[in-house]
Amino acid sequence: MNPSDRQTHPLVRLRDYRAPAWRMERVDLSFDLDAEQTLVEARLELRQDPERPDAELRLDGSALDLLEIRLDGRDIGTDRYRIEADGLVVCGVRGSAILETRSRIRPIANTAMQGLYLSGALETGFLLSQCEAEGFRHITWSIDRPDVLAPYTVTLRADRERYPVLLAGGGREAAGELDDGRHWVRYVDPQPKPSYLFALVAGRLHSIEDAYTTAEGRRVRLAIWAEAAVLDRCRHAMDCLKAAFLWDEQTYGRSYRLDAFHIVATHDFTMGAMENTGLNIFNSKYLLADPLHATDDDFRHVLAVVGHEYFHNWTGNRVTCRDWFQLSLKEGLTVYREQEFESDLASRTLRRIEDVRSLWRTQFAEDAGPLAHPVRPDQYREINNFYTTTVYDKGAEIVRMLATLLGREGFRRGMDLYFERHDGSAVTVEDFLAALGDANALDLGCWLGWYRQAGTPVLEAHSHYDAERRCLELTLRQHTAATSGQSEKQPLPIPVALAFFDQRGNRLPLQCDDAERLRGDVLLLEEAEATFRFTNLDSSPVTSLLRGYSAPVRLVTSFDARGLAILASHETDGFNRWQAADAMARQAFAQLLAGERGGQPFLEAWICSLRASLAESAIEPATLAEMLTVADLAALAEPLAEIDPDAVFKARLTLETSLARALEPELLESYAALASASAEGTEPAAQARRRLRNRCLQLLCVVDRRHHVLAAAHYTRASCLSDRLGALTCIVHSAASAAPALLEEFAAAYRDDPTVMDKWFAVQATMPSAAALERVCELTGHPAFRWDNPNKVHALLLGLAHRNPIVFHRLDGEGYRFTAAAIRKLDAINPQVAARLATAFGGWQRMEPRRRAVMREEMRRLRTAENLSADVADILGRSLGES
Repeated sequence: MNPSDRQTHPLVRLRDYRAPAWRMERVDLSFDLDAEQTLVEARLELRQDPERPDAELRLDGSALDLLEIRLDGRDIGTDRYRIEADGLVVCGVRGSAILETRSRIRPIANTAMQGLYLSGALETGFLLSQCEAEGFRHITWSIDRPDVLAPYTVTLRADRERYPVLLAGGGREAAGELDDGRHWVRYVDPQPKPSYLFALVAGRLHSIEDAYTTAEGRRVRLAIWAEAAVLDRCRHAMDCLKAAFLWDEQTYGRSYRLDAFHIVATHDFTMGAMENTGLNIFNSKYLLADPLHATDDDFRHVLAVVGHEYFHNWTGNRVTCRDWFQLSLKEGLTVYREQEFESDLASRTLRRIEDVRSLWRTQFAEDAGPLAHPVRPDQYREINNFYTTTVYDKGAEIVRMLATLLGREGFRRGMDLYFERHDGSAVTVEDFLAALGDANALDLGCWLGWYRQAGTPVLEAHSHYDAERRCLELTLRQHTAATSGQSEKQPLPIPVALAFFDQRGNRLPLQCDDAERLRGDVLLLEEAEATFRFTNLDSSPVTSLLRGYSAPVRLVTSFDARGLAILASHETDGFNRWQAADAMARQAFAQLLAGERGGQPFLEAWICSLRASLAESAIEPATLAEMLTVADLAALAEPLAEIDPDAVFKARLTLETSLARALEPELLESYAALASASAEGTEPAAQARRRLRNRCLQLLCVVDRRHHVLAAAHYTRASCLSDRLGALTCIVHSAASAAPALLEEFAAAYRDDPTVMDKWFAVQATMPSAAALERVCELTGHPAFRWDNPNKVHALLLGLAHRNPIVFHRLDGEGYRFTAAAIRKLDAINPQVAARLATAFGGWQRMEPRRRAVMREEMRRLRTAENLSADVADILGRSLGES
């Protein structure tokens, strides 16, 4: 790590944006590749903005050893340039210029994995790059910002035996042999692109290949590259890639316009995947899948992430961001496209439930803490820290609201105009909204509030039925709590999809007095409060609000248990059927947490609804499995003003145990009826049945220890990883006597598979027992654990800190101290991963006083450590309220 990287970065503000004074009109790169030492030659054709004739030529660069520099074909002396902490300034250049540099970098020393680095061991690993957001400056001197686009020509030279495969973005133009057993390849990417989309890969890799003919008649060569031992596990990803090509053509009219599309799998990657033009690089856990080494969720994640990265070809690559403040313009938009892709090919209801669960658990918590920020931030110090659930998931929800408002055809018209106007450009959120609005003759300016305003809006709904007039008045009221730097909040446009049901569960027609405010079944609330009057209702209806979760708000209503039970049994919208069951569970949880005695109507109604659903043949098994799943501790604690993790854990355990005991006969019957699900393949329907069967088993293990025998048999007979891992989790998390032996057996069976061993680590890191901390400490010394591998750190350390609150928040403070020490160790290896771990402290202000004090002290102590990276310093500073 270069010492210049370990400092507090200057504050970057959106309001200070200026177009670049210099642009790169063409980039030619040549690499002499080697893990120990790589030589990089760059030839940049540069042109100055004529309106800024006095602007100096400044290039970004970090951890680069400059060997040569030439300006317009001539060597220049040190009096003509200066090297600064994070860049290179060339003096006296005006108008246009050709700048050539030759530099040396050391990929093997790049543990931060930003720029060019080595994946795996020196003898067997391979070289690859990761340049988003600001990694290209670790490769060569350049203007490293997203609004500087240029075509790239890349020549790679390397030892043929050590690096037989040489890949870069764009199309392969030429190749040949060199002396001393070396070879070369040249790639040309004619589509102008920002530097963050540059990519190269070099090493011993093998491929599976296929082809796709686009709607425009172009035959595209498809290749997925991986280690030979896992190549067969790439077949599912190839099928997903072809499905993504077809879906984007059919849904958005977008075709791929290069002749080749490569994907490379690596176990060493800080992100999930990267959408570099023509050369996607994937974290192996989102690419490799077969039934023996991947769960059903893994199969779905491969589908989603392969789709996501391919869809970036248009939403992110061909149309990119003007600056990093617009990050959600590509990520939020592409997440929405990914969600719709998976929903169309698998289960729409399951995907929606999972997305909303994640939003409530993670993004709402982020919005409620010191790390809250708008979807389009006003400022940042370290851009890597803004690849957040707010930018991605809340950003996707904004796009979903716009699609709901405009309808399928209107949204497609808007996207067509967006691509037509901005292909090859770097744009802003305003440009996106203008295209959607202009295509539909609407002014969408008010939607900028969703991008500018942090915090989760609270939507209150109250209704009054007038029997004499046969009408219902629905009053909707919104407010958003103050967040850091934003004390005043404005009303936002909120689409509220709704339906009425009678007491028998029959859906009723919607007749609103203000017909202009009701579009189909969607009301648009634009003010702080509004009342809507619905007529021709013979009795008081049961109102289902936010169907499909039509807006990312916290809904507050006065629904009684009976009304929720009707929705949980009869709602035709799968998401809202689940949400009704979840709402009953949350109400029952709140009563248990408050220690209320007496009748428990929500608990009873919840159990009754689920008993009826278990007997229903028409319900989708995956939806039923989710209805049987109690929200996790973090999600249940999210609405609380002050959190006592032990009390939350106890109330949740009581709630889940009550459910499991009441439904034990039905759970056993359902489990037995699904006995054949284990061997039914990987189609969505088979996955759904396994999901329900494994959920039944989990609940049965909560009821009584005698069901541990059932779980052990489930493990032994499993013919796929979903069932084997599901049974292992039941046994370990319920502290069954068989747990130690099965953990050893599992590790022995999968010791050579890094992706499966990550799951083994995660099962133990999330054990709901205070002893899990000691186990995690022990596992950091396990041969399969590596501090320099992000996947291992995520599975074990983030598994404990982010997904095991009962252990992270141990009253003795040891969970905090262990995590702080881990952050310090990781910060010297990979600051980006260390910063993600540090976000576990972000909710400290909402803890009960004793834990709050210890968390604050650990953050303060860590904040004063020497050589703290800018990444971690930024997270801690914002968490502690530093300006």
